[in-house]
Amino acid sequence: MEPIKVAGITFRLDATKPFYEQIVAQVCGALARGELGLEERMPSVRELAQLLKVNPNTVMRAYQDLERSGLLVTYRGQGTFTTNKPEPVERIRRELAHGAVQDLVGVMRQLGLSREQTMTLIQEVDWE
Repeated sequence: MEPIKVAGITFRLDATKPFYEQIVAQVCGALARGELGLEERMPSVRELAQLLKVNPNTVMRAYQDLERSGLLVTYRGQGTFTTNKPEPVERIRRELAHGAVQDLVGVMRQLGLSREQTMTLIQEVDWE
């Protein structure tokens, strides 16, 4: 599928994975990266479903998961918004960072590098 930009998020859906999981992951990523800010209005379930060409129940399920995790809030008659609290966003940022580090450690192990060698390589990386 072609990427679709909606509310500060570029959705890239892959037909080989459940769409609702991808919507959740992409909203989480956009919040963690700061592409989606606090208290930003999200598209309605119906609107996002039409834009992404998915069933509205798929978007509803994703929004419900995001609400349970504290990242979205729905106000009756007003719409769905990102949280106004930084803590859930920081929690997701840490979880995503932890996953990335776990992936890196796995690759370094496959390459036969020690913790010390890996840390040296990380320190050599230019962060700018």
